[in-house]
Amino acid sequence: MFTGTILNAAGIVAGGVLGLTLPRQLSAPTQLALRGLLGVATVWLGLRLTWGSLNGSLLQMFKQFLVLLLALMLGRLTGRLLGVQAALSRLGKVANERFAAARAGDPNLFSEGFWICSILFCAGPLGPLGSIVEGLGGGCWPLAIKTIMDCLAVMGLTRMFGWGALLSAVPVGALQFTITAGVVRLQPVLDSHGLVDATNAAVGMLIFCVALMLLEIKHLRLGDYLPSILLAPLITWLW
Repeated sequence: MFTGTILNAAGIVAGGVLGLTLPRQLSAPTQLALRGLLGVATVWLGLRLTWGSLNGSLLQMFKQFLVLLLALMLGRLTGRLLGVQAALSRLGKVANERFAAARAGDPNLFSEGFWICSILFCAGPLGPLGSIVEGLGGGCWPLAIKTIMDCLAVMGLTRMFGWGALLSAVPVGALQFTITAGVVRLQPVLDSHGLVDATNAAVGMLIFCVALMLLEIKHLRLGDYLPSILLAPLITWLW
């Protein structure tokens, strides 16, 4: 438990140290190849989690699949009404604007690096999704993939922001620890009502969607689909 969160925070620190000590970054082709491998691994993890959550007879599996589709559709509608992706996009825009305005020698560079990296590493969907998976006992693999991604990103960011970028490991760890701890507390309730598989199925599909964006196959407003994680067990319970 919390292995993925510890890995992610440690990966950010390790990547930052490497960025400060290595004479040069990884080449662009190497980074692209690693991104492709991470995308393929994320496809496998997402589909494996969803498929493993569909069980029982063929009719029961079909019903579970319909629940998943309904949860995704209603989740997207709910997310748009709540403006989830719009809020995440605004955060990303703020981070990009502050990054573009940063200049070497700026006395606020340390704090700017902390805030920019914290936003970038916390606002992505893989962190919360991986924390939920780990809280439900599904392992730390999604967060392990995020660890590698964040490690590669912070290697470049530390060259601009220095040690401030490394401190982003603190809010990242705190956010993911909180989510995982909350899910661990909720897991017995979900388990007693047979709702863990429905939750895992929705999370698995969203992780698969993350992979589609990593591989640049399709751009999705993934934040709007996050309510599906709550709706999938709710629909299962009502049905």
